[in-house]
Amino acid sequence: MTTTYAALLRGINVGGSRKLPMGDLRPLMEGLGYDRVRTYLQSGQAVFASDHGDEESLAAELSAAVAERFGFAVDVIVRDHAYLRAVAEACPFPAADLQPKQLHVTYFSGPVDAARFAGVDPAAHAPEEFRLGDRALYLYAPDGLGRSKLAEQLSRPRVTQGLIATTRNWNTVLKLVEMTAG
Repeated sequence: MTTTYAALLRGINVGGSRKLPMGDLRPLMEGLGYDRVRTYLQSGQAVFASDHGDEESLAAELSAAVAERFGFAVDVIVRDHAYLRAVAEACPFPAADLQPKQLHVTYFSGPVDAARFAGVDPAAHAPEEFRLGDRALYLYAPDGLGRSKLAEQLSRPRVTQGLIATTRNWNTVLKLVEMTAG
């Protein structure tokens, strides 16, 4: 059975070091046997269909292919449409009432629990807030991610240790749901 997935690449750039142009990523993915490959923006999102593998094996396969082709390692998270839709639908914040730059989702490569974030004092960062979901963290940052002190705390290595974590703004979250729908 063919499933449609989104691949979220972490820590790539459109220029300078770790450059991975999306125009070069598409043929690489097609060479892996993926179908209907499309990219979104220039910051590491690709949508594809595959009838082999699962999320973890596809992520490992793509990561290895990028390292071989471009000469640097890239962390990759692969998620299917059902998961992406469920994350969007489970948003604990009033997404329709917020500007997309105020709401973000951090996708994790594995489960996260509240104990991992015990050292982060939410009250110290108000009005910013975060909530946990299924291998995801929702972040409300009224002044945007670039100015968020809470985002800095949430992305520290002691918090994300042992996991791949990559953050997308709400527009991208919704666009990936749309693009993987069919």
